[in-house]
Amino acid sequence: MQYQINHADLTLILALERGRSLAKAAELLKVDVSTVFRSIRRLESALGTALFVKSRKGYLPTDTAQALAEQAERAEHALDAARVALTSGEQVVSGTVRVTCTEAVLHSLLLPALATFMPNYPALSLELGTSNSFANLSRRDADIALRLTNTPPEHLVGRCLGSTSYVVCGHPGFAERLAESATSVPWIAPDDAMQDHPTVIWRNQQYPGLVPRYHCSGMSTIAQLVSTGMGVAALADYMVHTLPGVEALSGPLPGCNTQLWLLTRPDCRALRSVQTLFEELTPRLRDAMLR
Repeated sequence: MQYQINHADLTLILALERGRSLAKAAELLKVDVSTVFRSIRRLESALGTALFVKSRKGYLPTDTAQALAEQAERAEHALDAARVALTSGEQVVSGTVRVTCTEAVLHSLLLPALATFMPNYPALSLELGTSNSFANLSRRDADIALRLTNTPPEHLVGRCLGSTSYVVCGHPGFAERLAESATSVPWIAPDDAMQDHPTVIWRNQQYPGLVPRYHCSGMSTIAQLVSTGMGVAALADYMVHTLPGVEALSGPLPGCNTQLWLLTRPDCRALRSVQTLFEELTPRLRDAMLR
């Protein structure tokens, strides 16, 4: 009969994966080193596969051990949530919510908002993913999406949190050259995968002969290049104030205003965890869009 792994096995693997040494794992488990050594060898024999490889850097987990350690962490979080629920009563908000947004929205808007209230919900876990499409929400790979769009899909429900404008921005040293000629400065722009982005459409209409010097696969990467002084780019106004040394070098670009939507699937909107995130994120993100 194939060996059935149990909670004690997962705890052992997680301890050695975190400690990377027998001594550290023994300390975490509150046992002696020889017990950890014998237990790991016994488990590897039972499973018929190596779990750790000893090296100069310590005990390194194999792919199997890494996968089991991830499951152990989930079990650990579930136990923590159960303990919180017992002490807090029925009012506790728990569970795991999967949230998707673009990298730019994640770093400039979502993470600062989450930092202000997530400590108040110790039993609530988030899985954060970045994507430029709605597909993952439609495939049920995510529960909540933050999307910049003026036409949210009809099969999703949610709230409009405000509108963002786009401006040409860069280090102040580019301002004079940009005023003289748009083609005299290096431009940083989305690559062909984002050819329908409003800033690309604006640039092609306004400067049809302009060829950007740098192309990037995401707005967050574009922002980083602008921050280093490598050129100018059209970015959302909420991003500009987060970039050191970067200023708006133009007013709002015509035709580029885009709404920010907080969206979920109809089958998720009644979940307490989703409702809580909606109520906590809505005022914070609306304030951030107004800055």
